[in-house]
Amino acid sequence: MTELLIITGTDQRDEELLEQIGRAQASRVTVLIEEGERNWAEEDSPSARALRDRLATLLARIEQRTGAVVVGLAGDAEQLRGWRFDRVIDARIALAA
Repeated sequence: MTELLIITGTDQRDEELLEQIGRAQASRVTVLIEEGERNWAEEDSPSARALRDRLATLLARIEQRTGAVVVGLAGDAEQLRGWRFDRVIDARIALAA
C-alpha cells in the first residue's frame, strides 16, 4: 500500500496533477491545501466557494482516474504532524517547472 501526500494550492492545473498521481501508483492519497484564504472551509466568499468546488471535483477525479482512495484533506501542514507518507508531490513546485 502506497501512501501519497499531495500538496496543492489554488492553481487550476489539476489535469497535470492527476497525471502525476497516476504515475505514482498510490493506493491512498491525502491532499494538503496550502494556499488560499485561511478559513476556506468555512468562509462564504466567492473564492472560498470556488476552492471547495474545485476540491470536491479533484478528490472525485483522483479516485475515479487513479483508483487511489482519498483518505484525507488538510488545510494546514500542522494537521499532518506525525503522519507518514511514502511519497510527497508538491504540485505548486512540480507544475511550475
